[in-house]
Amino acid sequence: MTVEDAAGKGHGASSRAGVMSRERRTVTIGIALAVTVVAFEALSVATILPIVSRHLGDLRLYGWVFSAFLLSSLLGIVVAGTLADRGRLIGPMVVGLSLFACGLVIGGLAPDMPVLVAGRAVQGLGAGVVPAVAYVAISRGYPDALRPRMFAVISTAWVVPGLVGPVAAAFVATTVGWRWVFLGLLPLVLVAGILAVLALRGVAVPTRLRGNAAPPYLPVLGVIGGGALALGSLSDVGRAPAAAAGVVVGAALLLVSLRKLAPRGTLAAAPGLPATILSRGLVTCFFFGGEAYVPYALTIVRHAPTSLSAFALMASTITWTAGSWGQAKFIRRVGPRRLVRAGVCVALTGLALMGLTLLPSLPSWIGIVAWGVAGGGMGLAYAPMSVTTLDAAAEGEEGAATASLQVFDVLGQAIGAGGAGALVAATVAAAGHRLGAGTAFAFSEAVGLCAVVVSARLPRRLRADAQDGTAADRRLPVPVATHPTGDAALADGRARR
Repeated sequence: MTVEDAAGKGHGASSRAGVMSRERRTVTIGIALAVTVVAFEALSVATILPIVSRHLGDLRLYGWVFSAFLLSSLLGIVVAGTLADRGRLIGPMVVGLSLFACGLVIGGLAPDMPVLVAGRAVQGLGAGVVPAVAYVAISRGYPDALRPRMFAVISTAWVVPGLVGPVAAAFVATTVGWRWVFLGLLPLVLVAGILAVLALRGVAVPTRLRGNAAPPYLPVLGVIGGGALALGSLSDVGRAPAAAAGVVVGAALLLVSLRKLAPRGTLAAAPGLPATILSRGLVTCFFFGGEAYVPYALTIVRHAPTSLSAFALMASTITWTAGSWGQAKFIRRVGPRRLVRAGVCVALTGLALMGLTLLPSLPSWIGIVAWGVAGGGMGLAYAPMSVTTLDAAAEGEEGAATASLQVFDVLGQAIGAGGAGALVAATVAAAGHRLGAGTAFAFSEAVGLCAVVVSARLPRRLRADAQDGTAADRRLPVPVATHPTGDAALADGRARR
């Protein structure tokens, strides 16, 4: 493979050969399997966590099982991206999968919730490496014409675990035990590691490497530290004065750090790109804050079997994918502002219906319908914000814009799960599980309403369409339908309409 091909500049036979051609088959399978392992574990943990919490106790740390993974993945993304820009990809991928495997061992053997949270943090650090290395590998190893197909492969690597993972995790947890949901993945991680080494060995290193700019380690560490301090203090409701001080200090550190990682005006929801990035954080915050407690509501509150929770999460994966592909047909016709607001409203409707599922007079299977509706709304809202970010970014600043979007994406998930978890822990102690889950859903609804307000400041139309008034024969970045957990980076594919 030539350097030109590796950098995505090749044409002719190199472009016509597919992603599963002889020269690329190993790379394609290696990347897909590495992403699949992370996706399977991420989606399975949400399904089995109610069972885990019964065994390990300490409901205060329920949300931290998600937040620790997400916050540490930010550091993994930044470090891996920096190292990948400066040389070969094998080292970062091997280290990332090794950390992920260590986290699985810690989680599978955890004697209590604090150790499980620590294991999830190690997993997140390794999981953040995988998409960062995968995207650089696609950039170097595939010509422009094949990149959209590779992003579709990554999309499928999330969809398949979304369909199989929750059900398989529920079966394993209720038969041989929840610990094997963690430990049982170790052989697959080993196979993924071997294939990744074989695959990335064939990805050439460009003669001119990037990476001279100083990576934003300090702001990212500020975001992680500030978010962890604020969420940890919010969970410590027993010591109100100290908790309040911790929340204030953590929030201040978080906001100061975010100002250095986002375009000017993002925190003030300035129209255009800033409002788009802030909307993404709000949308992921409310959806994943609610999703973290869907299995809790069905399993703990309604005493439904774990398999019902699995089907609810599976339904949202199917409808998210359908909505994400469907939005590509409407975004140029109705514009990102209207499409995102409509999607958020649909997702909020599903979340409200999920709240009604807590009522004992309604059948618990309504939770499957409710979360399917919420997933469909997210499919409509999530991808248009990706398209709008790439469309609104100034030429030469697309990388910085997508990095900011990724930070807000992951941070929104972490705050949503952690904030909802703190409220549940505080409410359950005084009023029981039903009201606790209801509080989590109410918190998510409030954040979602803020997303509706902020999304009104998204561009009315895409810049390309506004300039010439037509959508014919132009190229626009269309992200594939991918679940964001552990892979919030944009699928920078370009599809001709």
